[in-house]
Amino acid sequence: MERFVSRYRSRVTAVLCGFDRLVFRGTLLPLVRPGGMFIFLTRAGVQLLDFKDYVLRTSERVIESALAEARRLDRPAIYLQSSARSKEDLARRVLAERPDARGLICALRIVEPCMSFEYHRSPERSERGLKLRPRKCLHIYKYWMHPRFGFMSARIQTWFPFNVQVCLNGREWLATELQRRGIDFKRHDNCFPWLGQPARAQRLMDKQLTLDWPAALDAIARTLNPAHAAIFEPWPMSYYWSAYQTEWATDLLFKDPRCLASVYPALVRHATEHFASPDIMRFLQRKAHGNFTGELVTSFKDRAEGVRVKHWVNGNSIKMYDKAGSVLRVETTIARTTDFKVYRPKQGDPDGKLAWLPLRKGVADLHRRAELSQRANGTYLDTLAAVNDDTPLSTVLDAVSRHAAWRGRRVRALRIGDPADVALLEAISRGEFAIAGLRNRDLRRLLFPGKPNASHLDTRRLSARVSRLLRMLRAHGVIHKIQRSHRYKLSPKGRTLTAALFAARSATIKQLIAQAA
Repeated sequence: MERFVSRYRSRVTAVLCGFDRLVFRGTLLPLVRPGGMFIFLTRAGVQLLDFKDYVLRTSERVIESALAEARRLDRPAIYLQSSARSKEDLARRVLAERPDARGLICALRIVEPCMSFEYHRSPERSERGLKLRPRKCLHIYKYWMHPRFGFMSARIQTWFPFNVQVCLNGREWLATELQRRGIDFKRHDNCFPWLGQPARAQRLMDKQLTLDWPAALDAIARTLNPAHAAIFEPWPMSYYWSAYQTEWATDLLFKDPRCLASVYPALVRHATEHFASPDIMRFLQRKAHGNFTGELVTSFKDRAEGVRVKHWVNGNSIKMYDKAGSVLRVETTIARTTDFKVYRPKQGDPDGKLAWLPLRKGVADLHRRAELSQRANGTYLDTLAAVNDDTPLSTVLDAVSRHAAWRGRRVRALRIGDPADVALLEAISRGEFAIAGLRNRDLRRLLFPGKPNASHLDTRRLSARVSRLLRMLRAHGVIHKIQRSHRYKLSPKGRTLTAALFAARSATIKQLIAQAA
């Protein structure tokens, strides 16, 4: 990211990095299987023949305790007939009627799909007993103006096992902190076009990583179900919190919309053509909602057109778009953690030896998610920095146009005019590989798309062929290996090379001569 910022330093006033949208899920781990539910019923003194009556009574108890706060504070408790209706928009409309409200805004009730338990009677032993099945039940959503997190929401499933989901926004949280400390800022939707003290704002964002997340989320869960402790008195249990989805945004605040407009079209074109993104969307920027704090700049009311470029890979994504006219945002979303690792002890052995192990969804690894997301954003921005690079094309291409050595072995030169080598460079420069890097199998899928059902022998041959290509790219310094993994990322040299090559291939002779003149 430093390379991008230094290139546009005269136009960028501040950089803000941190969480945007956060979705947490709370699970009562003993109840994720029918066996755990059976043990709980046994400890509660409930026989299976009384299962239905017990769970219905308990669900009514949860509903009553969840809605008690809304009745006490005279807040709306609205039943929704369809999940197609935007619950957030409805909550914001309620808030707009009471702009100074604090605490609970409203409670919404809606029937949605869930996983819950059924008791089956059957002569077949395998079909008998408690079963966890897809069902539908009442869910209760609560929206708050939280004293710490600002505008937020949470949901509870009112049938066993009472799963919980909490949605927060890191920028909403920051706005609350800035306002509390009297720091000036301008806000538009979920971004800040101007900050009076950018360094201090960044320090406040960084504090989100050191929060005691289980304690904070447990407090929210208790407001959703005040009867939790009484219900689970026979077998006390608390929620295990996992980060279902995290969005980490890097915002570059430009001096004014004109400064961003002077560079953004070139960035979009570069991301579209060189990162091979099939997902480009034009949109009208949202108006600021009625719950913002700070000054609303008049020019933002025009809802200027924005452009978003997005790259998907394995359930995760990275995207770039412009906001509020003068904010350039690059955002990494992680929903699947299987592609990442974290340096930690083994599960269940907190004092054990540290090792690089798979990244967990639990909030204990949230700091690592932030680190990986920021690295992806930085890589993406540094690749975009090549847009205005004034390095002579000959310097870039000549460096890879002769043979190199790799661990004492001669490696051939890159053939810039060879369609196969061009396809290889095009594949490794795809934007989605900025998230977790690329693997041998990823290149096989892109370079040999016509062989999805190849035999084991053919797969091994293709794998060996791609390994040789990766070795050639490493020898020329185009990619580097991510430590303790089988993944690779573009090096700074590789970013410059791919940008230069595809820019030259896309340019006309007239354009090249005009630039050289």
